[in-house]
Amino acid sequence: MELSREQWSDLRKNTPLTLTAEELEELRGLDDPIDLVEVTDIYLPLTRLLNLHYTGSKQRSSVLSAFLGHSERRVPYILGIAGSVAVGKSTTARLLHTLLARWPEHPHVELITTDSFLYPNAVLEAKGIMHRKGFPESYDRRALVRFVAEVKAGAAEVKAPIYSHLEYDIVPGASQSVTSPDILIIEGLNVLQPAPPTSLAVNDYFDFSIYVDAKVEDIRTWYVERFHKLRRTAFEDPKSYFRYIAELSYEEATTFAVDVWRDINERNLVENIAPTRGRADLVLQKGADHSVRRVRLRRT
Repeated sequence: MELSREQWSDLRKNTPLTLTAEELEELRGLDDPIDLVEVTDIYLPLTRLLNLHYTGSKQRSSVLSAFLGHSERRVPYILGIAGSVAVGKSTTARLLHTLLARWPEHPHVELITTDSFLYPNAVLEAKGIMHRKGFPESYDRRALVRFVAEVKAGAAEVKAPIYSHLEYDIVPGASQSVTSPDILIIEGLNVLQPAPPTSLAVNDYFDFSIYVDAKVEDIRTWYVERFHKLRRTAFEDPKSYFRYIAELSYEEATTFAVDVWRDINERNLVENIAPTRGRADLVLQKGADHSVRRVRLRRT
């Protein structure tokens, strides 16, 4: 079913706003103009829906345990968030991470991105696919599925690699731990990709999934704008993989960004990411100003 912004906002009911403007400033992505009005109209109804869905999931688990005669065990609720580069899915993930953790029913919420499961650059270069970083084949899909399966099975601690956006690579020997969350949010470009035959996909373990959507031309504009902001900030760091880009002129940097978008990110979006939109339980459709205009919700 499709709901307008106004119809969706009405579903907030009495869900309280537990986020300050200062906290939102820290959570929002580079060049993302999201404000507290957007949080109130879009994300509070979404957290209410997710809380209801989470509660229902726990009740179903209790019923199954009672039927089998087993003692009830804690089963983490897994939420997947997909969408293009520069569409704002990381801001959505961070917002939901913060807001959901403030509901009394699920205080322990963890967030992980699939960047942690990219192959190291050395492996991508050996495979000859460094130019396809971000495409499905650039991820260690088996390691990601194994990680999510262990979390879902209730393992006390599961470790994942750490990816450095500054160095544009997996950090050797470093890891992050996920420890018995009530909710685990997994954010990434390809989290809704179907699995090869006879295999499991990461989304087979999802309890709910969200796709952040926008017109391709709007995302292209946001990507180029973000690229220029990175050129004036993170890319100037001597440790940055893209340090050389900070030295380009505005015109040269624009040409570079447009070429990268066209040859890599838009191609990945059109071929691999956008076709998975129909697999999501909920789609947030953004307008040119980044605000969500419509919400599409799967009824079943």
